[in-house]
Amino acid sequence: MTVRLYDYFRSSACYRVRIALNLKGIAYETMPTNIVKGDQNAAAFTDKNPQALVPMLEIDGLELTQSLAIIDYLDATHHEPPLMPRDAAARSKVLAMALVIACDIHPLNNLRVLRQLDDGLGVPQAKRDDWYRHWVAEGFKALEKTAAGSGAFLSGATPGMADICLVPQMYNARRLEVDLTPYPTLVRIDAGACTLPAFRMAHPDAVATK
Repeated sequence: MTVRLYDYFRSSACYRVRIALNLKGIAYETMPTNIVKGDQNAAAFTDKNPQALVPMLEIDGLELTQSLAIIDYLDATHHEPPLMPRDAAARSKVLAMALVIACDIHPLNNLRVLRQLDDGLGVPQAKRDDWYRHWVAEGFKALEKTAAGSGAFLSGATPGMADICLVPQMYNARRLEVDLTPYPTLVRIDAGACTLPAFRMAHPDAVATK
């Protein structure tokens, strides 16, 4: 069985799925999909994924979309290591932290939104960068408080769904020069996660040089 990931190296949503695949030890073939050049709008891709978004994962005869849904599928079908706690209360907290990033920060800073600010509304680059930093800071402020007292990872003793979302967002925050000083817990957890092979191999720099 060949597992194929339609991937753009700098997409944080794709980055999440790469981490999850690596943590689960699932070998996959990369299908480069340059969203800056518009590869995702080609008919061959939209026939499979009408949203015209990456990532998309072909696995088990399925075409899966939406990064958190993909990760949930991987966790349900490949049980080790678990990416979500089994305890209902702990699971809810981890999912809430993941959603702060995946639903509150990321959509407002997605390439489609930034292009609309540019092409649709004529917002200059400096203002678009301020927009990006503002929404990262809003999410990180809440996440830092929620994460206070966490162990090695947001998800517990081992990395899970929340950490899979955090690390790509921290990468993007640094690219846009977000001041991370107010978020020492997030910085610590990100640093620890990035020492792990599954996270290192998924890093955009590692993927771009393949």
